[in-house]
Amino acid sequence: MDESDESEELGIDEIAKTRSIEVEVAYALPEKQELITLLVKKGTTALAAVLASGLTTKYPQINIKEAKMGIFSKLLDGKHLPLPNEYKLEQKDRVEVYRPLLIGPKQARMEKVTKARKESAKEIAKAKEEHKVELRKKRAK
Repeated sequence: MDESDESEELGIDEIAKTRSIEVEVAYALPEKQELITLLVKKGTTALAAVLASGLTTKYPQINIKEAKMGIFSKLLDGKHLPLPNEYKLEQKDRVEVYRPLLIGPKQARMEKVTKARKESAKEIAKAKEEHKVELRKKRAK
């Protein structure tokens, strides 16, 4: 069966569907998440899908040359999965565009611990002061 016979038998829309796949492109901001569903040709790369999604136009802060990307939380790093410009998407894949970290996880933990220690020290100082006040009241009686 040649392509024209296939066109007549399936219909043009059906052929387009057999040569296309549905994928999602996601970009998360602190206040919201963008999730765009696309119909792309089989063989489309993750990078091409991100560009086709329009996210880089809507969010100019995305540096497409440096942005890290993944498929369902698995990094497209060239080690475990191919790089974004090499990874060929499959049906229902979700390409995730990751924002750069403002501070690393280690630094974030250190800041959290430091803040907790300061708050704890303030509470202890307040409790000691309240205890002193109570002792003064008892002595005054």
